[in-house]
Amino acid sequence: MCEEHRTESALEPTAAHRRGQLRPCKPAEARRVVERAVTERCRAAHTPCDAEALSDALLVASELTTNAILHGGGITDFQVDVVGLGVRVSVSDRSDELPVAITPVDEHGRRRVGGRGWPIVCRLAHDVRVTGLPTGGKCITAVVPLSVPVSA
Repeated sequence: MCEEHRTESALEPTAAHRRGQLRPCKPAEARRVVERAVTERCRAAHTPCDAEALSDALLVASELTTNAILHGGGITDFQVDVVGLGVRVSVSDRSDELPVAITPVDEHGRRRVGGRGWPIVCRLAHDVRVTGLPTGGKCITAVVPLSVPVSA
């Protein structure tokens, strides 16, 4: 997916819009929402949470929200769900532009600042989708595997 963007068309508002949930405005808030969702599911399943898997999910949430703020005109929607063997994080923004990975070195051999977020998301998530939104903008959904099976 990350080499070739899988795009889809979204015809309905997201579940978060239908439920009237507030969206995080900062990466730290997104991380707290993801951590809460994963730990609540682990607690309900009476299963310990894998710290490394949770850390990966927190990093993906942070990168997606940071990219939406820096490159997408801001976060317009945010969702997190623990599903099956993973945590699904969806972040929407105002930009129609697809995410890109830039080389860490410019044409003169100087190291660039930034540009590592999208490759991080692609490496940690096992399913990444970019969905165009009917009102403009996009939603990026990434599913990060959880090492410990979590029952639904």
